[in-house]
Amino acid sequence: MSNTKSIRRIAIIGTGVIGASWASLFLAKGLQVVATDPAPTAETSLRKFVEAAWPALTRLGLSPGASQSNLKFTADLAQAVANADLVQENGPERIEFKQRLYGQLDELLPADVIIASSSSGLTMSEIQKGAAAHPERCVIGHPFNPPHLIPLVEIVGGTKTSEETIRRATEFYASIGQRPVRLNKEMPGHVANRLQAALAREVYYLVAEGIVSASDVDTALSWGPGLRWGVMGNMMLNHLGGGPGGIEHFFHQFAGPTTAWWKTLGAPVLTPELQKKLIDSVHAEVGSRTIETLEQERDDVLLGLVELRKRSETAAPHESAAK
Repeated sequence: MSNTKSIRRIAIIGTGVIGASWASLFLAKGLQVVATDPAPTAETSLRKFVEAAWPALTRLGLSPGASQSNLKFTADLAQAVANADLVQENGPERIEFKQRLYGQLDELLPADVIIASSSSGLTMSEIQKGAAAHPERCVIGHPFNPPHLIPLVEIVGGTKTSEETIRRATEFYASIGQRPVRLNKEMPGHVANRLQAALAREVYYLVAEGIVSASDVDTALSWGPGLRWGVMGNMMLNHLGGGPGGIEHFFHQFAGPTTAWWKTLGAPVLTPELQKKLIDSVHAEVGSRTIETLEQERDDVLLGLVELRKRSETAAPHESAAK
């Protein structure tokens, strides 16, 4: 029988940058949030993060019942997950830690409570080995940083994850305005980070070879393809790149040149010397700007782009490919 239990109370385990951002998003969507983290200053840092994120979330639109007062904190794991409908786990990327944690959660939680991991580097097949009783309710729900602004969530099941869990997780994230993507197979780094890694490899190569500076390669990306990627993905842009002939004409016209470029792509080794060259070039680009200034610059533009995309989709909702 399908589980249609409503997800209204979220337990956040780990309140670093990702956990705090998740908490901010869930609160903005009118959900109840109970967070836990063993760090002595965790609660103070979490509440400070939520307060700082709230104006942006207000600008994007708060759901009915949204309130920072819906956030509770406890250092006790059992108290944090009591009565939770879903657990969003953001613990350290150490398999022994996660397996031990999932063993604890497996004992504490009813069988119908989803345990979703934000892990970007570990597979659920390995993590869920710690949940001997109910591994089927464990799933990767990997966000893109910061999740309270960027809607992507990558959903990946392990070998013992049930389709019911994947369905419920997908429906939940979609219900709060996120954009879930289902991976049919486990891959190290999932999808979005692999795409970033592929691009980063060529970026580092171009800077290492002295072809461009960090500043120039960032300009080429953010004011070139990056602008288009903020609107459509690679495959749709290829379709448009083919003109009236679409993707078929694109491959006819550009398959040859593209595969020729592939043969010249770099594979730099990040030696200490190369890292120093990249670091020095980045600091030349940064100048006197602080991390906080750069984060504010990033988030202001992100907000504008997210708002624009929401208005565009409201005006002309895209059709699902599935008929």
